[in-house]
Amino acid sequence: MGLGEALAILSALAWSAGVIIYKHLGETIAPVRLNLMKNLLVLGFLLPSLAFFGGPPPQLSTAELAITLLSGMLGIAVADSMYLTALNRLGAGRMGILGNFYSPFVILLSFLFLGERLGPLQLLGFALVTSGVLVVSARSSGEPAERRELRRGLLLGVGAIALMAVAIVLVKRVLETQPLIWMVALRMLGGIGGLLLIFALKRELPWPGHAERAKIRWPVVLVGALVGQYLSMLLWLGGYKYTSASVAAILNETTSIFIVILAAVFLHEALTRRKVLGVALTIAGVTCMLLA
Repeated sequence: MGLGEALAILSALAWSAGVIIYKHLGETIAPVRLNLMKNLLVLGFLLPSLAFFGGPPPQLSTAELAITLLSGMLGIAVADSMYLTALNRLGAGRMGILGNFYSPFVILLSFLFLGERLGPLQLLGFALVTSGVLVVSARSSGEPAERRELRRGLLLGVGAIALMAVAIVLVKRVLETQPLIWMVALRMLGGIGGLLLIFALKRELPWPGHAERAKIRWPVVLVGALVGQYLSMLLWLGGYKYTSASVAAILNETTSIFIVILAAVFLHEALTRRKVLGVALTIAGVTCMLLA
């Protein structure tokens, strides 16, 4: 297993844990505010990381710096806020299903703008991973939800996934040649700046009011920021740095399977034979990708 492939899979695991944590936090914290809180905490984690492991600042041109900050604004400020909103409306299961759109978006954009291609074994892996997540998601359509709320959640979720794909393909070439932790930090600055701009445009204070602060479970917010954002983002960008965007995106699809397993362990959801089959198909697909 290459370094990029290993990082991509570990990123999926960390993000899956974050999704379950964010679902709980979303019951008491507004999505955009939760997004800002966790990213400010991540920035706090990044500062000592830069001091000890970051090395000298990257030598970026004006265009490369602008691309990096724009990637953070799109992928963190806008896409993550949309994702958290959709997560509140659809639940973790459906959002895991919508995540299946991520690799097709990245593969299409990588084909158009990065000139990447997939070999036969990688295409087989993509088909197996897609089959696995579709099998896992087959019964989720029967969960009760208001039709209008469901449509809005689906649109927000698909839009969030599409923007995440645009953001990572946009910064892929810059990421390949620059220090990883510095790129994470610069994207985070772009994301926080974008979130503050959103609050300014909405004419709202970025900080929660007294009543909202009283309901916040700060230890859970801290763990969510550390695992679901700091670790997952380092691993996620590392995957794209050390392997092709198409391969990293397909391996990121294992998020759906991790969500199923974590939901069974921590939320006591039933692990049915259909879900087990989906896990087996996805593991087979990941194996094909790693062999390729």
